[in-house]
Amino acid sequence: MAKQTSPYDPSAEGARTDFSDQMSYGDYLSLDAILTAQHPQSDAHDEMLFIIQHQTSELWMKLAIREISAARKAIHGGDLRPAFKMLARVSRIFEQLNNAWDVLRTMTPSDYTTFRDALGPSSGFQSYQYRLIEFMLGNRNHAMLRPHAHREDITEMLKAELATPSLYDEALCLLNAEDGIEVPADVLNRDVSAPYLADDAVIAAWQKVYSDPGKYWSLYELAEKLVDFEDYFRRWRFNHVTTVERVIGFKRGTGGTGGVSYLKKMLEVELFPELWRVRTAL
Repeated sequence: MAKQTSPYDPSAEGARTDFSDQMSYGDYLSLDAILTAQHPQSDAHDEMLFIIQHQTSELWMKLAIREISAARKAIHGGDLRPAFKMLARVSRIFEQLNNAWDVLRTMTPSDYTTFRDALGPSSGFQSYQYRLIEFMLGNRNHAMLRPHAHREDITEMLKAELATPSLYDEALCLLNAEDGIEVPADVLNRDVSAPYLADDAVIAAWQKVYSDPGKYWSLYELAEKLVDFEDYFRRWRFNHVTTVERVIGFKRGTGGTGGVSYLKKMLEVELFPELWRVRTAL
């Protein structure tokens, strides 16, 4: 006969169990606010999935913004080792965001139709954090300010970002500072609020780095960290397109975009174009 044992009591080993006058796990994480922030507009079972998937994505984007901002500052100061860690972390964040699409894809078209009307004109297209990430990375399209015009605080934040050199702008300044490598002055002194255009001379500058990694190791590693990040970012965009097509086909999005057709246009955007094109030149 098996010996009967008492249930494990963690307090017997000193674990605190009374939080009447101490900060608890829930207090520290503000779980009451987070777990009551879901407000479905219908009785449809799958609307909760839709809300939580997008809310958690926004939380990951908040962290991504923090890390990109810190990495940009570190690159500006020439302090690359912490920048490498931050960029690696952002890549892993986008890996998490990619995994989230797998959960959302358990929702069928029939499921989505049960609550789609409840969304009204709201759409992920209107995510200002996503827009900020795009701007920080160099995809600077002033037309994308318009969905946020109803919020002056958000519009001013995005405009401030447009006036700031992007992550890639800072990388190019660092590239130019290396002995024996030159980035054209018209690239370095361009209007940073405008969309970035690929330049053959910048490809040639990166080609020097890739042709002699040992000599330019820090720049070589920076380039690969940026490529790694854009790789994950492209996968996120692709998974977004696939998920939307799987759920709504080619219907227009709730925010009025072309839906899949709009998202496919985004697949063509290059954030760090010369880092991809240099591979052909090697």
